[in-house]
Amino acid sequence: MDPLEEPRVTRFWPFMFALFVGSFMSVLSSSTITIAIPELQRYFGAELSLLQWTLTGFMLAMGTCAPLTGYLGGRFSFKSLYVASLVGFTLASVLCGMAWDARSLVAFRFLQGAFSGAIMPVTMTLIYQLLPRERQALAASLWSLAASLAPAFGPTFAGWLITLGDWRWLFFINVPLGVLAVALAGRTIPYYRLQVPQAFDLPGLLTVIIGTLSLLIALSQGRAWGWTHAGTVALISLGVLSLIAFVVRELRTRHPLLDLRVLVNRRYLVTLIVAIIITISLYSGAFLVPVFLQTIQGVTPLETGLVLLPASLAMALLMPVVGRLYGPLGPRSLMTAGVLMIAGGTYALSRLTPEISQTYVLVWMLVRNVGISLAMMPASNAGMEEIPREQMGHASSISNWLRNVFGAFSIAIFTALLSVFSSHEAEALVRQGVTERAAIEQLSLVAGINDVYLVATIVALIAVPLGLSVRKLRP
Repeated sequence: MDPLEEPRVTRFWPFMFALFVGSFMSVLSSSTITIAIPELQRYFGAELSLLQWTLTGFMLAMGTCAPLTGYLGGRFSFKSLYVASLVGFTLASVLCGMAWDARSLVAFRFLQGAFSGAIMPVTMTLIYQLLPRERQALAASLWSLAASLAPAFGPTFAGWLITLGDWRWLFFINVPLGVLAVALAGRTIPYYRLQVPQAFDLPGLLTVIIGTLSLLIALSQGRAWGWTHAGTVALISLGVLSLIAFVVRELRTRHPLLDLRVLVNRRYLVTLIVAIIITISLYSGAFLVPVFLQTIQGVTPLETGLVLLPASLAMALLMPVVGRLYGPLGPRSLMTAGVLMIAGGTYALSRLTPEISQTYVLVWMLVRNVGISLAMMPASNAGMEEIPREQMGHASSISNWLRNVFGAFSIAIFTALLSVFSSHEAEALVRQGVTERAAIEQLSLVAGINDVYLVATIVALIAVPLGLSVRKLRP
């Protein structure tokens, strides 16, 4: 077969269904684990700081493997890479379900995240390389729908499995989904390669992995070690220097692991920053609300999932509508309205009290998630509109790499901030004369969650002027 081969005509709906199943399965595994963390704490008797790595480690592995997809897709074809990633993800899910302690589960989640890290950028690349431009906005909304339906049903589904069965089924459920996804991909996705890489950039891969791992470990362990501890300072310094070396390397080498020159495109860069901010907002809600409901209000995992279901379901159902609105309205109106709703909903969640009704949480999570649905697809699609087809693999890899890494960073930072804020609030309660330990722990945790949501509100508002600067492209 020729090393360079143009793809044949693709049937839209069978093709999108093949991508939908794989993307849904990948995202489902990150959305169900948040509900399971309190149950895993009880089952394994492990600390929250360790079990947070079942989510943080998964996302970090996604982020560090995403830069490889541009090279591997060109070397072996994006179809082959997609099928191989689905197979690896399914096998890793089996290992997660067989974990014997918290550390083995974290290790297998890293492996699962590594394969998941290829699925999302590869599916995005397939959309923009195989479909005509007039169908890309609808395809991007359906792609985002897959990433939204999983959080919509994931918490409720996870709560149901944990209540009626066992947490291990959160991972075993991926086996039939994985088999279906592999079968569909083999039948509906054409083989093609637009470019074959000349060399593999090993120094680039090593520097990006060392940089992201060092920073995340420092952010996760800084509160335990101390922010001025030699180990914390050394890891932060190593991470920053490694990422600087990575950027310099990618800009100078003839065959980069990631072609960072796509960031010169202002439209792509601005929308990428907006997408990162949306991702941070998404994970702040997904991480903190289950902690509040289960730890403070004592609800079950199933009840937590039912509280979150309407908000996530609304986000999922709006995605195809946003795809239809993208053409007439353009990205600016949708992104700006969405980001303002995210900021408003996040601010409202900074006013929680132990006695607050679950309806209050449901309504403001609904507002947040509607905003995410309005802003997410326009941010993804608008940035890719000016990227040449040959660079789509690099652009989608960079996008997914940064979004996953910043998502992992945000969880680590939010966890650290929650600990710091809660400690300060506990000290303030003691000074006010509160002596009952249970009351101090409960009130300080709620106040800490509120403080973290205030920080998340400020982060969301940064995206407003950025969204206003993205204009609708002329035909």
